[in-house]
Formats: sequence, C-alpha cells, structure tokens
Amino acid sequence: MGQKVHPVAYRVGVVRDWESRWYSEGKSYAKNLHSDIKLREWIRNRWSRAGISRVEIERIGNVIRFTVWTARPGIVIGKGGTEIQNVREELHGMTNCRVMINIQEIKSPDIEAQIVAEGVASAIERRVSFRRAMKQAIFRAMKAGAKGVKIQCSGRLGGAEIARKEWYLEGQLPLSTIRADIDYGFATARTIAGAIGIKVWIYKGDASLERASLVGSQEGDKTDAHAQAS
Repeated sequence: MGQKVHPVAYRVGVVRDWESRWYSEGKSYAKNLHSDIKLREWIRNRWSRAGISRVEIERIGNVIRFTVWTARPGIVIGKGGTEIQNVREELHGMTNCRVMINIQEIKSPDIEAQIVAEGVASAIERRVSFRRAMKQAIFRAMKAGAKGVKIQCSGRLGGAEIARKEWYLEGQLPLSTIRADIDYGFATARTIAGAIGIKVWIYKGDASLERASLVGSQEGDKTDAHAQAS
C-alpha cells in the first residue's frame, strides 16, 4: 500500500463522501477547486477558535452551500446570529454567488481527528510537553469511544538540534481495511525552535452497511444526474 495513502481519500466513495460536491468541466473545474481551497482556509482562519472539523461545500448553479462542522456553534453563530450573517455577506462579496451556511454541532469533539490535532498543536505552543499532550489526547479519545488512536509529532521536538518523529498508538488502526471508518487530521504548532507537524488517526469502528450503501446510492444518483444533464 505504501505510506502516502491518505486514509480519508482512500475511502471516498465507499464509506466516506466528498467534502466538495459539484460538477464542472474544463477550466471552470480548476477555478472551482482553487476557490474551494481558499474559502475553506478563510473560514478556518475566521473561526479558528470554534473547533472546526471540516467544511463541506456544495455548488448548485449560482448558489454555494457551506456545511460547517464545529464543536462550538455559539462562536460561529454569534450573539443574535450577527456573526454568521456577517460571514455570509463577506462570502457573498468574495464569490458573487448566493451563500447558504448550515451549522452542524459535533457531539464528541474528542474523537474528531482535526480537532484533536489542533488541540495538541495548541498545547505544544503553550509549552506543554509534546509527550504529555499526545498521551492526554489519546486518553480522552479512547475514553470518548474511539477504537484506536495514533498521534505523530515531527520536528525539533523539545527544542532538539536534530528533527525527529515520535508517535504513540493505542488500540487498533486497520489502515488497509476500506470498511474501517478512520478519521485523519493534521495541524502545525509554531514554536520558538521551529514548526512541529502533528498527524492524528482515529479509528471509530467499521462503517455500517447502511452507511456504505447510502454513500454508494448518492454516487449513483450523482452519476445519473450528470448523464441526464449531458
């Protein structure tokens, strides 16, 4: 299998769905792709303290629908909905499209890989020992119901002269099993000694047959729609 297979991309279309859902051809495809990357980065920077796990983007004609999965929906919505309204207007100005924003609350942030990675990065930036930060994150994830967790830190750990990697694994992590629901997250800790990369893999158990068939049926529906449109 090699070591560079992304655990989420490896399962797209089987037990995981695309985070960008739209259809395009020619030059407009590259334009929409780069636009999605910039919009996701902008949203993450705007709500950096909201614990955002992922941002799903759907494009239907002149309408863009954002689905933001966050652990702190109150920060995203703001007092009286002012914050989300301001963001909607700014996104409208950036894209010249009608913008819809849907907020989804994450019930168990301790088993969301991206949130866990950002938490470990934040702890390292506060000068907490990287080993302690990793072990605490693994303990919380296993307590929250994860079946397996792996966390890896790379860089000048502890201010060492030579960069190295250290990782901890607890439980199972079947990376080659496609039906396994494995979440992946990455974050960067900016320290005085340099940047430290944090990678997190969380195994949540095998995806149910209902979920796998749902993803498959959604892909079939999209294929039929594209065929009819062409």
